[in-house]
Amino acid sequence: MRISRALLALATLFALLSPLSTAEAAPVPKKGVSTWYMNGVTQALQDSRVSWYYNWDSGRAGIASPAGVEFVPMIWGPNHVTDQRLNEAKNSGTTLLGFNEPDLAGQSNMTVDQALNLWPRLQATGMRLGSPAVAYGGDRAGGWLDRFLAGARARGYRVDFITLHWYGSDFSDAAVGHLKSYVDAVWNKYRVKIWLTEFSLIDWSTGTARYPTQAQLARFATNSGAMLNAHPAVERYAWFALPTDRSGTGLYHGATPNEVGRAYRAIG
Repeated sequence: MRISRALLALATLFALLSPLSTAEAAPVPKKGVSTWYMNGVTQALQDSRVSWYYNWDSGRAGIASPAGVEFVPMIWGPNHVTDQRLNEAKNSGTTLLGFNEPDLAGQSNMTVDQALNLWPRLQATGMRLGSPAVAYGGDRAGGWLDRFLAGARARGYRVDFITLHWYGSDFSDAAVGHLKSYVDAVWNKYRVKIWLTEFSLIDWSTGTARYPTQAQLARFATNSGAMLNAHPAVERYAWFALPTDRSGTGLYHGATPNEVGRAYRAIG
C-alpha cells in the first residue's frame, strides 16, 4: 500500500499536536504537586505530568495514584507521631517528609527541641527522610531550620534532604530570580539537596491574601519550572496546589486545567 507524502506529513503533524502523544504524557522527573482529595484528582494528577505528589498526610486519604506517579507521605506534626501513622507512611512510600511549617503557630507549631526529640521515631522508619519544612528563613543563621540541623548533627540524627516552602509577593518576572536566590542561599549554606514542597505567588503583606492574575501566575509557573528543572541542588519541587477550590493558585477544577494548570502541565 502506498501512502502519499501529503498524507504522511498530515499524520506526523497530528501525532505531534495530539495531547495524547507519548512525549506529552510522560511525567517530568522533578515535577510534583501538593493536593487534597477532589473529584477528578487522579485524572488531574495524570494530566499534569507530575512524577510525584503529597497531601500533608501519612496515607493517600482516598486518592488513587495514577500509574507512574509516586505518593510521598508526611508526618505533619507532633500529634501525628504515632505507631499507626508511621506504619501507614512505611506502607505508602519510600520517602518521608518531616513536620509541616513548625515555625508557624497556625501550622505544626513546634519548638526545635520538640522536633528533635521526636525525630528518632521518624528516622526509625528506615525511609529516606526530609527535614521539617520551614515557612521562611531557611537560609538564616540562628533560624528555626538552622537550629534544627545543628541539633540533628550534634545528636547524630539523619536528614537526607532539606525541605523548603516559598511564596513570592512580587508578581513581576523578577519573582523567578527571587526564588532562585533563596534556593541558592540554602544550598550554599548547607550543601544538602533540596525539595521545594510548596511554592507559588501570594502577597500576604496586608494580612489578606492577594493573588496574581492567571497570566502572571502562568508565566511564573513556566519560568520557575524551567529554572528548578535546571537547578542542580533541587531534587524535586511541588506547586501549591493542584485543586482550585481552596487556593487562588490552584491548577485544576476537577480534571480540567485552568490557564496556570496548562502552563504547569507544559513544563518539561
